[in-house]
Amino acid sequence: MREGNLPRDSRCVVCKKVCYSSECLAGMRCEWCGQTAHALCYRQMDGNCQFGLLQKIMLPPNCLTIPRTELPMEQLLNITASSEQSTSLSSPCKITADDVSSGGDEGKEKEDYEVLRIFDGNNSLRTQVFRTASVPKTASAQQIRDAALRRFHIQDTPENFYVTQVINDLTGEEETLEDPVPLRNVKRPEGRRAQVFLRYRDDPDKAVVKIYGGWLRVPVTFCTLNVTKETVVQDIVSESLEHFGLDRKTWNRYNLIEVSLERGVAERTCNHHENMLQLVRNLRKDSLRRYHVIRFYVQEKEDPHDHAVFGAVYEDKKLIVLCLPNVQPKMLPPDSEPLLVLVNVKSGGCQGTELIKSFRKLLNPFQVFDVLKGGPLVGLYVFRNIPKYKILACGGDGTIGWVLQCLDIAKQDAACFSPPCGVVPLGTGNDLARVLRWGGGYTGEENPLDILKDVIEADEVRLDRWAVVFHEEERSQPPTAPAAEGGAEGEGMMNNPEDQTSMIIMNNYFGIGIDADVCLKFHNKRDANPEKFQSRLFNKTQYVKIGLQKALFERTCKDLWKRIEVEVDGKVIELPNIEGIIVLNLLSWGSGANPWGTAKEDENFSKPTHYDGLLEVVGVSDVSRLGLIQSKLAAGIRIAQGGSIRITTHEEWPVQVDGEPHIQPPGTITILKSALRANMLKKPRRRTRGRSPVPFGVVAYTPAPAYMSPRA
Repeated sequence: MREGNLPRDSRCVVCKKVCYSSECLAGMRCEWCGQTAHALCYRQMDGNCQFGLLQKIMLPPNCLTIPRTELPMEQLLNITASSEQSTSLSSPCKITADDVSSGGDEGKEKEDYEVLRIFDGNNSLRTQVFRTASVPKTASAQQIRDAALRRFHIQDTPENFYVTQVINDLTGEEETLEDPVPLRNVKRPEGRRAQVFLRYRDDPDKAVVKIYGGWLRVPVTFCTLNVTKETVVQDIVSESLEHFGLDRKTWNRYNLIEVSLERGVAERTCNHHENMLQLVRNLRKDSLRRYHVIRFYVQEKEDPHDHAVFGAVYEDKKLIVLCLPNVQPKMLPPDSEPLLVLVNVKSGGCQGTELIKSFRKLLNPFQVFDVLKGGPLVGLYVFRNIPKYKILACGGDGTIGWVLQCLDIAKQDAACFSPPCGVVPLGTGNDLARVLRWGGGYTGEENPLDILKDVIEADEVRLDRWAVVFHEEERSQPPTAPAAEGGAEGEGMMNNPEDQTSMIIMNNYFGIGIDADVCLKFHNKRDANPEKFQSRLFNKTQYVKIGLQKALFERTCKDLWKRIEVEVDGKVIELPNIEGIIVLNLLSWGSGANPWGTAKEDENFSKPTHYDGLLEVVGVSDVSRLGLIQSKLAAGIRIAQGGSIRITTHEEWPVQVDGEPHIQPPGTITILKSALRANMLKKPRRRTRGRSPVPFGVVAYTPAPAYMSPRA
């Protein structure tokens, strides 16, 4: 729970009254579910957060283990922070020799006071890391002990501690301080202050330890056990299992883990034959401060914490290395379907940067990933053991295709073979997002909470995917000089026919001719000056400019219909007078246009969908018709509909697959149904929401109708 700064519409979940106040530090708010309450009411709330409306897609924090490392949290999440933020978020700093008490001990060192160096154990003496305390020269041993406890913020019973003086720095020899005036006989090294140990009064025969259940599903958080001289770690594990309601005979399936929270998190697996009493005494003698931030956990051997590091090594190039969390699937609620959010922060004028921040506030930060730092495989690897989950891909059509391609790779060894994928459209075209009702483009005005609600309510639909196989024409003799100039890339592939074949998976559409030529010119301009192409409006104006140049000065695709052959389902198709061909899997192309048209279906063609196993072949007569299609003022020429398409070319042509263009040498292009299917999330039709209170503590925002417009 965090105090203060509540939204204006906040209502207390206990008394149902308004709990917002102009006093910024009034009221309490849950950082996970967003529920708000008065400072007096929040203690009546359920101690276990249910994550509010996002419970179904939330990745609960108790099912995650984080790498035991001293890396700061922003580095684990791969968040770039400023130098000031990095200082504030990083692990605790080492106590330096200049560390003095906050009360200004140096100023107190008068004739009747003395400043002491206090060590909390043997380790601090070895490293000369101490704290100072100012005490009266006539102070008793009890007063010195109490001052030392305050300096190390130890809240235990004072009678369990005592103080000794350091006789020898090298050997650690010490001597107990005795009343009535212990400082009178304390040795003071030349030019240095008196050095004192704070020690724990150990019982030589027994001790008490707390053992935590950690990631085990047990009804209690911890149990308290007595240990003796004969107690070993194996006995502790057996007795703990009995207290947790588990079978103590299965002790050999568990380990006892010593976890230290002193600097970051560090862990050690205890040996089963290790003496537990001696272990506790050694920890206290080494450092009392560290002992108070150490916990012992019982953990299953077959599910140890995975110190996952994800990276790549190639010559001297800069590496991306991420410490990834490990998900414990058995800790997930039965009806949970956690959401994996993959964001391309560079898409759509860099709108993804704000979106990733919002999703990390609403969800578990470890379920939101930036695909530019390691790719989609990073998030898919973290979710590999979850039996059922959803994906939300935030980016353009290229990002969606990238996510689906990585999913094809990762799902072979994953517990969930085909998780459904939703879309937040951040690109220029966003054709797949339009078909699935996610809109024509994220404007920044949509409430991220509403997006997550839509993901929960979305319907699963199937998306056909197609394999586009490019096979270059085999040449029995070296190419002529003009051909060599245009197709130098294929010159080294002539000896092996397999090297002349490549394949691309298509999700949206394929084009050859005029539309691919315009797309290629646009991509070349964007690659030359990427900093200029940061908005959808600018991108679309560049498309128009290139189209006008093609219409007035360049007609490189003239008479395409005479220079290629097309077969659909094995039948040769007679082409009309066209300069380009578009093969559609979706009824959305070029930022929401429909080249197939919305006219009444005739008997020759069935109604197209993105899951009917058929492709639609459309012809474009010239660049002016292409402009009319993109302006949604006209449709293309319906040519054919079928399950397999073969195009034969005898010269180089510009082609594009899902908006990614290239020059294809002469040969054959075959489009076949792929065995790789994708399950997608289709946004539910928007309903008018009432003005009911929002338990998340945030202002609900209903996007304007323009969000659903293809021009948004």
